[in-house]
Amino acid sequence: MPAVQMTGVSKTYRRRGGQPHRAIDELDLLVESGGVHGFLGPNGSGKTTTIRVLLGLVASDGDGEIRLLGKPVPEGLPDVIGGVGALVETPLFFPNFSGRLNLQLLAETAGVSGNRVEECLETVDLRERAGDRYKGYSLGMKQRLGIAAALLKSPQLLILDEPSNGLDPAGIRDVRELIRRLGRDNRTTVLLSSHLLAEIQQVADHVTILARGRCVASGPVTEVLAAAASADVRVRVPDPAAAAAVLTGAGFRISPGTFPDGSPDWSVIVVHAVTSPSEITRLLAEHGHWLEELTRLTPDLESAFLAITGDPPAPTPSTPGSAA
Repeated sequence: MPAVQMTGVSKTYRRRGGQPHRAIDELDLLVESGGVHGFLGPNGSGKTTTIRVLLGLVASDGDGEIRLLGKPVPEGLPDVIGGVGALVETPLFFPNFSGRLNLQLLAETAGVSGNRVEECLETVDLRERAGDRYKGYSLGMKQRLGIAAALLKSPQLLILDEPSNGLDPAGIRDVRELIRRLGRDNRTTVLLSSHLLAEIQQVADHVTILARGRCVASGPVTEVLAAAASADVRVRVPDPAAAAAVLTGAGFRISPGTFPDGSPDWSVIVVHAVTSPSEITRLLAEHGHWLEELTRLTPDLESAFLAITGDPPAPTPSTPGSAA
């Protein structure tokens, strides 16, 4: 049974004095059970609206079909909501209470045992700091406590909306490692919403790419990358300028590699639309250029996103909790 099914679902917001805004537009979304499913798109693409509709926090326009853990939404939500944990935007806790006490209060409200509180603190690596006041936590620790709260009910489906938003590199690494561990637990399906393409690529098994409220690609990460694969190769030779002249003279289209800051690096030649890499090997050898490297370029998720949507990914926001 899929964890999430949405077919032809739309949501339109009525703006005072302005044109209606359709945040999601006849959206199809399928999240199979198990592993980590990346829900990817730039800020404003409709990710958070989709999650809110799925959880019954806002109503869809009434068209389409929504099923959560096999039950229709919203009428079937009471039957399955106990099996769903969610962290949507910035988690809210009592600032002067410890992390442990905040979780204990939530556990009492949900009818969850105190032992489960300790298990969740252990899962998110907060056991040693659980006695500290929440207001003294770093952003990364606050996010991990929010994930612990979402895990209290041992959910079948865990929904995380931009959990790395606003975190420093260390916080992003900690949350990434936590999601990897959760993804290895076959009892829990993780739906991870993010605009950070590299993060999704490192933790997700499957991905859905959203653009302007519509699903534009979905499937295993490897298949989505393969669909956007190019026929480009990277070439290194002792004399790149002379080799570049040979390649352009033979009709090949070339460009330089790039340094980390994006500036051109002509010590590396990228040859585009290569039918067979052996053509490059033969041509350069005939002119006395011996290869130090010839590598077929495989796209990352950012390249696939650009190829599929034609839109650049949005920049990382500086504060947590921005809606999408």
